[in-house]
Amino acid sequence: MGRISDRQIDEAIANFRFEGTLIEQRPYGNGHINDTFLLTFDIGEMGRLRVILQCMNKSIFTKPVELMENVLGVTSYLRKKIIENGGDPERETLNVIRTVANRPYFVDSQGDYWRAYKFIEGATSYDQVETPEDFYQSAVSFGNFQRLLADYPAETLHETIVGFHDTKARFATFKKAVEEDVCGRVASVQKEIDFVLAHEDVANVFGDMLANGELPLRVTHNDTKLNNIMIDDKTGKGICVIDLDTVMPGLAMNDFGDSIRFGASTAAEDEQDLSKVSCDMELFDVYAKGFIEGCGGKLTQKEIEMMPMGAKVMTFECGMRFLTDHLQGDTYFKIHRENHNLDRCRTQFKLVEDMEAKWDTMQEIRSEEHTSELQSPDHLVCRLLLEK
Repeated sequence: MGRISDRQIDEAIANFRFEGTLIEQRPYGNGHINDTFLLTFDIGEMGRLRVILQCMNKSIFTKPVELMENVLGVTSYLRKKIIENGGDPERETLNVIRTVANRPYFVDSQGDYWRAYKFIEGATSYDQVETPEDFYQSAVSFGNFQRLLADYPAETLHETIVGFHDTKARFATFKKAVEEDVCGRVASVQKEIDFVLAHEDVANVFGDMLANGELPLRVTHNDTKLNNIMIDDKTGKGICVIDLDTVMPGLAMNDFGDSIRFGASTAAEDEQDLSKVSCDMELFDVYAKGFIEGCGGKLTQKEIEMMPMGAKVMTFECGMRFLTDHLQGDTYFKIHRENHNLDRCRTQFKLVEDMEAKWDTMQEIRSEEHTSELQSPDHLVCRLLLEK
């Protein structure tokens, strides 16, 4: 916070279709990209109403109008599907509040772009996986997101960050960074460079399959962390996928894989003691079950088959991006100590190695989950409980 003035906030508030009397406004959440505020309105005898007001970060999302076209298209479609399924569209998807000019965004006098959503009451987002059940609920929610949007024309969505998961292009960028060696760091990270070069097939696999028509282009979230799921305070079930800024055309396995990369790791993303870093097979198991269950039969057999590869590709891609940034002088990811991006890249590569060591187990789990989806959906949870 801090880059947005009080005058801009007041200007934005005045230009949205908010009802009632504003009685409180405060910064909200711990996101690092957009400036977010929680507003509380008194609406008389009906009590109080809360809304989220956000100033979008134009330096990262350079085409905010296109981004909001994506958000409006996807949330409108989700709302229709949720109603058809007898769900609660006020809680199970984001609801955009329009401006007095009937637009889904407002541009203030400084040229900053704002948007507003209804606040989802009685639900919480969590930053860390505290129990396997949390991870399972996030998997079901992201799978359900895939299921509801399975028939949405993904090709009509804008790319909010061009080439975000084009691993082949990121591999080319990495090689260029090695060649240029602008910071003179190549000699000290030759082992890590060799690791990337030895995994060129991993960088190419999904791009080649998509080009060959082996995989369908889908609406993907592209930031499938636990904290982008609202979990109902009473039932403990995931009810809504939030933070739709990176929703764009992509591959289902990438959404699955990024969750595994982040949520099934036994260590922090920047852990320096690599002996602590591994991919937890129980969490992989739990997430695979939830994701396939949530997708409700909408994934193709080939997509399910490639889920372990999704975990490997996303982990490799992230490690390669950290290493590229280290070579280029830490210009993209914020660092808090010397060689921070190098530490991050090493944890990702250790995870890739661990996945390779456990590859047969991951394939077995994936196969078992596919079978269980066709037979008894609850057998895995029962088995995990019995093993404890």
